[in-house]
Amino acid sequence: MFWLMDLVYFVLLLVTAPIWVTRLVLHRRKYQHGWAEKLLGLVPCRNSNAPCIWFHAVSVGEVNLLATLLAEMRRRLPNYDICLSTTTQTGMEVAKKKYPELLLFYCPMDFSWAVRRAMRRIRPNLLVLAELELWPNLIRAADEYGARVAVVNGRLSDRSFRGYQRIRWVFAKTLRRIALVAAQDPTTARRFIELGVPPDRVAVTGSLKFDGTEFDRNNPRTQRLRDLARIRTDEIVFMAGSTQKEEELLALQVFQELRDAFPQLRLIIVPRHPERFDEVAKMLSQSGLPWQRRSQLIDPSETIRNRAQDPDHFYREVTPQQDHSVHSSTGFPRAPVLLVDTVGELTAWWGTAHIALVGGSFGSRGGQNMLEPAGYGAAVCFGPNTWNFRDIVAHLLNAKAAVVVHNFEELRQFVQRCLEYPDYAATLGENARKLILAHRGATQRTADCLQKLLGQSPASATPLRLKRSA
Repeated sequence: MFWLMDLVYFVLLLVTAPIWVTRLVLHRRKYQHGWAEKLLGLVPCRNSNAPCIWFHAVSVGEVNLLATLLAEMRRRLPNYDICLSTTTQTGMEVAKKKYPELLLFYCPMDFSWAVRRAMRRIRPNLLVLAELELWPNLIRAADEYGARVAVVNGRLSDRSFRGYQRIRWVFAKTLRRIALVAAQDPTTARRFIELGVPPDRVAVTGSLKFDGTEFDRNNPRTQRLRDLARIRTDEIVFMAGSTQKEEELLALQVFQELRDAFPQLRLIIVPRHPERFDEVAKMLSQSGLPWQRRSQLIDPSETIRNRAQDPDHFYREVTPQQDHSVHSSTGFPRAPVLLVDTVGELTAWWGTAHIALVGGSFGSRGGQNMLEPAGYGAAVCFGPNTWNFRDIVAHLLNAKAAVVVHNFEELRQFVQRCLEYPDYAATLGENARKLILAHRGATQRTADCLQKLLGQSPASATPLRLKRSA
């Protein structure tokens, strides 16, 4: 099996070589780190003889998702070493900020030599994969090494499910090696069972996203960003987060149409992928609106000193001729549009938003996490393509805690209604907060299941049992 998958991967690499070479040339920074770990499995050697849990999170979203579970497992099992791997450089950057005390490394690609070497160097008792990371060689290497394998916050979109069904014969043995699937919802649980996971290894634990949601708008990170952007208490922030090109264009057009009638409106755009920051900056420059980069914002206490040292370095995009916004007391221009061109701050920026457009929902990505702005009590909307969050979207819509918008006109009407009727926006936000509070508990249920795999006695074994369909 190992050699067969190696052959498949080798052929795929050859076929897709032009794509990868182009990406390496155009986005060298994104792909310049971790090659020894990824290709050869030369991850750091774990020196401790303590038992170990290896968590794997693909990128930024999964790194943030695991925060509550990592904290809970460290609390319950203080004698265990906890390791965390990621695939992307942005994921690693965020992991280093959030979990500096953990052993962090890039997950090896699914070549037999790489995953086997990584297993020997980490020596895990349990491999925990976030959401949907079904790599055959990695799972087989863990199983042969003697480590249990678990999938947490498991999800299978319609598209993924259809894809796995077509190659079920390839993944059948891989899925039988999985000791636990902690699924977000009953639909996902049944899909894993249909693909070949034994039913007694599947539990519905709920979504970790509900547990990881922040509620406090005045948390230190959000307050610092609010101060940096000099957002006044009388202003209303319309934020488009985790965006692709479609959402950025829509948000900008809506802002251009409404800003004259609502001068207190500000726009914040947070692109999903760092490699698109410059592309979005170009789009903003072409719009003719005054705008700023988040990377050029500085602490107000340092403004006078930095201005004297380099008066042209900060806020280059805003010139006296362009700027039509209110100036701060320091004399620096303060643009009504902000491009967040930094990594790892999205969650905190959502805390500044009063009206939120969640990205990835107008293109082919299938949506992004809409619970983050909802937790802060923002009036949340998203596009029609949210199949990756089907159950969460259904909960939000049933609770009248969010709105689906299908095009520019519907988005404009939604934002305008929130501006004209603040009570309407406040009700959406309050409904969302109540919904999230009612669905918390996935962290405890997932931790209980993981403890059982390790032969530990869980604090409270309360997974939500999968109901059999008639």
